[in-house]
Amino acid sequence: MTDLKSKIQNLKSKIQNGLIVSCQAPANSPLAKPEIIAALAETAEQNGAVGVRIDSPDHILAVKQVVRVPILGIYKVVSASSKVYITPTFDAAKEIAAAGADVIALDATLRQRPGGESLAEIVRRIKEELHLPVMADVSTLEEGINAVETAGVDFVGTTLSGYTNATKHLVEPDFELIEKLVERLDAPIICEGRLRSPDDVRRAFDCGAFAVVVGGAITGVDQLVQWFISATPMRSANLQAF
Repeated sequence: MTDLKSKIQNLKSKIQNGLIVSCQAPANSPLAKPEIIAALAETAEQNGAVGVRIDSPDHILAVKQVVRVPILGIYKVVSASSKVYITPTFDAAKEIAAAGADVIALDATLRQRPGGESLAEIVRRIKEELHLPVMADVSTLEEGINAVETAGVDFVGTTLSGYTNATKHLVEPDFELIEKLVERLDAPIICEGRLRSPDDVRRAFDCGAFAVVVGGAITGVDQLVQWFISATPMRSANLQAF
């Protein structure tokens, strides 16, 4: 565990007060190729990002070849049995660890996981078998408390606020959740979710965020094109605003 503690401290020193860029693309996008995701990650690093958040073993493996900043790894695995799809199982965590992830990020909501695995058991195995830090993606204060105090995660992200039944009404960054998590927990709180401008980033840090993750506003080309098209005379009622 000494090695793991040193990894956690090293990670904290590298990402504190910095920007982590989420380099992802929809599965049906022409951008969803390992070499393109790697180029996005390399661009983020060259321009000052302190870390990148990458989905899937293939993409993580490609990114690992071109960046030196920490990789927050996730593996989106959709199943019919559960709404949990961000690194839902230990096997998913093991695959992205083998690909080179420096941190395992996973869904830490209270929802039932595929195969009935518990969050606490997955976190324990990641720490004991993979020797990697864990970031909990949560949507509420209750989930954050459970992730830290019961499961023992090392970082907490507001990633899923706005994407669960209890929070789907939220359309802006959940600054209130950041403040509540910072006040209640000792773990570093990472703000992620719907940050669209430098002003949003400043406010997140003002609320106590340890670091921030920005994705769509930087690398979400598909969303950005749709967003701008929605302002044209040709816009379709079916287009989703960014």
